[in-house]
Amino acid sequence: MTFRDSAGEQHGLPARTAPSRTTASRCYYLVGPSGYPNFGDELIAATWLRYLARTDPGAEVWLDCHSPGPAQLLLGDLHPRLRCTDTLWRLCGEAPSADPWEVAAWVQEVVHDPGRAPRWDAGIALLGRADVVHLLGGGYLNALWPRHLGLIAGAAAAARRSGGRAAMTGQGLVPFPADATHLLRSLADRFDVVDVRDDPSAELLAGCAAAYRTCDDVFLAPPAPSPATAAREFVLCVQSDIGAHEVSTLAAKVLGMLRAWRAEPGQIAVVEGIPRVDRAVHSLLEHELDGAEFHPFRDVWRRGVPAAPGQTWISTRYHLHLVAAAAGAAGVALSVSPGYYATKHRSLIDLGSGWSMLDATSKRIPDRPDGTGFPAQVIRRCSQLKLSVAEAVYGPPPAVPVEPGAERGTRRRVLRPRWSRTGG
Repeated sequence: MTFRDSAGEQHGLPARTAPSRTTASRCYYLVGPSGYPNFGDELIAATWLRYLARTDPGAEVWLDCHSPGPAQLLLGDLHPRLRCTDTLWRLCGEAPSADPWEVAAWVQEVVHDPGRAPRWDAGIALLGRADVVHLLGGGYLNALWPRHLGLIAGAAAAARRSGGRAAMTGQGLVPFPADATHLLRSLADRFDVVDVRDDPSAELLAGCAAAYRTCDDVFLAPPAPSPATAAREFVLCVQSDIGAHEVSTLAAKVLGMLRAWRAEPGQIAVVEGIPRVDRAVHSLLEHELDGAEFHPFRDVWRRGVPAAPGQTWISTRYHLHLVAAAAGAAGVALSVSPGYYATKHRSLIDLGSGWSMLDATSKRIPDRPDGTGFPAQVIRRCSQLKLSVAEAVYGPPPAVPVEPGAERGTRRRVLRPRWSRTGG
């Protein structure tokens, strides 16, 4: 497996020897913000679970998330041995304060001395036998949620205790608490694989030998357009949970764009990425757009995103931008948070999504975009990069059985590649 940096230089990532699947099964411990539900977070977890179902269906797989009950129901059929828990999330919440340094210190102490948190002793014991502790990708390790830095500290401590491998992939780390940057770099140096999805996150980890930059985890296997969903010409996904913009301001911006583009209500669909949160703007617009079609989260999750070539999207949601552009749709990324969402959308635009970006408070009405989404070669290249990341974390699926007797849990360091600033 190789990566190329921006100068075109090749860097190898030797895979660890995969253990025999006929002996004691591996224990893979995934960590992510699943179960809220949030379409992007669930899609990232689903992408990794499907990968592991293909490559190691006999492995014991745990998903540590803040909402394990809903996560089990949403994701439980994607790997035959998946179970959900919330140990690391609980430990982050039990830290004495929300200060990232205190959270990180507390979680590490508890992982190494479970007697300090006896209510979670069984969960900490499970952490202590994980072969891989993997922080799934997303935008949840940053200043918006400072307690979440404890997840990084906990993963590093758990891998040290078990002798397993620590990995984080597809991370969007900005904005990050300025006074915790050195702590982040110190923790990252204890990981075997550190993979980020945008340039600002790469710059934040500059100097960390383990770190490199590829793209979002969903590129491992982007969802195909669903033939079961009728695709309308204009599609909206506008959130109301992050940013300082009033719902009425967002509704006015969206309606102004649709009127300028002469979109008829019968040509419009509305997609919900988070239940209720993405319905607030639609609720203000539905009397103005009588005949528009609403796709609640449950339908999007079960049937797929109604994305197709020739569509025009307006989306504040990053992963809807990614999926729609991968399906060949054009769009405008409406930024509701310059320090958070703008970075996320910019990473996809720089990668070649063909979308434009507009601040939600801008008075400008853009022309209707006429792009065709990601070029096929970009999707292929990004998928190859993420497959290399997956094999760096879990090892390649064995072509032939490995001889019995390989030591379980042996930790093998990965040769560090340089930064790749091309994003794939």
